[in-house]
Amino acid sequence: MDPKYTGEMLRHLDKENELLTVAYKSMSDELHKLQVEEEMLMRKFYEFMSAQGPSKKAEDDNEMQVERDSDNSKVQS
Repeated sequence: MDPKYTGEMLRHLDKENELLTVAYKSMSDELHKLQVEEEMLMRKFYEFMSAQGPSKKAEDDNEMQVERDSDNSKVQS
């Protein structure tokens, strides 16, 4: 490398470093916001599923029991 361009190259690399640092901070902030949003949505989803869970599960269990009973009666016939 030509020594007369060393200073110019150093300034260029410093500028690139500064731009990359700004981009990193911006991306890091955005990632943090998305993680917080994900956590909030997962909590709401959990609350929703908890409220829906027992009644829905009981319905599914009843349907499965009815199906088993009908299958057993067919086998016994």
